[in-house]
Amino acid sequence: MSTASVSFRPGAVLADLLPASRVRDIALVVGGAALTGLAAQISVPVPGSPVPVTGQTFAALLVGSAFGARRGFLSLALYAVVGMAGVPWFAGGTSGAGGASFGYVLGMLLAATVVGALARRGADRSVLRTAGSMVLGSAVVYAVGVPYLMAATGLSLSAAVAAGLVPFLIGDALKAALAMGALPAAWKLAGRRG
Repeated sequence: MSTASVSFRPGAVLADLLPASRVRDIALVVGGAALTGLAAQISVPVPGSPVPVTGQTFAALLVGSAFGARRGFLSLALYAVVGMAGVPWFAGGTSGAGGASFGYVLGMLLAATVVGALARRGADRSVLRTAGSMVLGSAVVYAVGVPYLMAATGLSLSAAVAAGLVPFLIGDALKAALAMGALPAAWKLAGRRG
């Protein structure tokens, strides 16, 4: 009886465990966009804020970490473009680029790219490194989302921070905790720990 051993090139991400092909990459990109769209339907209104708590940020960061920067970017770009074209898969079944929370969608596109690049450097293989990656990814989302919220609503900086950042910090901490367990565990199950 023999056991199969999987070898990885340096800089592998979880998606690289699948056999390489264009079909794989297309399926991952479309699947990542669909996962983000589905997660966006988990939407809870926040009193006093035009931005709801959703699962899409978690999905975007998970897609970026698991797929790498290029496929993560393409997944979130597809999600954004298809949503702007009218598919109602943004938070709460909305679509289009005019909403107050669209800046967070753009931020997620960049965040998936950042965490994907970090994952290629092993940031998804330990609890502490995953935590750092998720915090940075969330910061990127807010760095784009809060200014967009200000521009779309006319809120001051302090009001935009109060409505578009502060209410979400606890949820982001919980999402990071989930990722801190899931990503390193996936690598451990794959027999590869960095």
